[in-house]
Amino acid sequence: MKIYTKFGDTGDTALYGGSRISKDTLQIEAIGTVDELNAFIGFANTLIEESDISDILERVQNHLFSLGADLATPDSHTKSHTIRITGDFTEEMERLIDSLSEELPPLTNFILPGGSNAGGLIHLARTVCRRSERCVVRLSKELDINPEIIICLNRLSDLLFVVARVVNNRSNSSEPIWKT
Repeated sequence: MKIYTKFGDTGDTALYGGSRISKDTLQIEAIGTVDELNAFIGFANTLIEESDISDILERVQNHLFSLGADLATPDSHTKSHTIRITGDFTEEMERLIDSLSEELPPLTNFILPGGSNAGGLIHLARTVCRRSERCVVRLSKELDINPEIIICLNRLSDLLFVVARVVNNRSNSSEPIWKT
């Protein structure tokens, strides 16, 4: 099987179920930004040595793939109800945030993105997550999308912030403090 299909050579692409739309639509922008976020998390995970953090990031990546499928599935598709993400993963992220935060010193200052290479890359992924969230919010004004997607992306940025702090803390990398 060849990896290229040539179906997108005219500037359009397929949604789940086969309907085709232009690659410059906000829907495809949202899907692409979630894909970009997934790639940054995967890249960050190549620098992670702790298995618990690596497992968390891999779970996030799998969920982001499902979230992208949700964005790519029209409401009219017969399987649309089975593709939709639920609040289960958001609740799991909240538990992870609470658990991981217990090993961190309390924040007394705003911190700048950085620290270790892995911590800095996770902070970068967090900013792409925020961009994904903004894009999906714009899309929600045009299309009827699953509202759980926005909630999930919002919570994911919080999780990535805490994971970056944990990675930095475990590697004894100081967090740069914002100085005015």
